[in-house]
Amino acid sequence: MKENLKLAWIAAWFALVGQLFFFIVVASITGEWRYVMWSFLVSMMAGVPSMIFTWRAQKKANMKKAAH
Repeated sequence: MKENLKLAWIAAWFALVGQLFFFIVVASITGEWRYVMWSFLVSMMAGVPSMIFTWRAQKKANMKKAAH
C-alpha cells in the first residue's frame, strides 16, 4: 500500500495550527478566551505526535527512494 505523505502533512498541520486558529475565531466571536487555552492543549496533544510520526515516515520514504 502506498503512503500518501502529502495528505499526512496536511492533516498534521491542521491538527497543530488549524484547530487553534478555529478556536481563536470562536473565542473572538463569543468573548470566551478559555476556548483558546483548551484548544492549545488539544492541538499540542494531537499535532505534535502526528508531526513526529509524519516526519519519521517521510524520512523512511526518502531513505527508500535514495536506496533505489
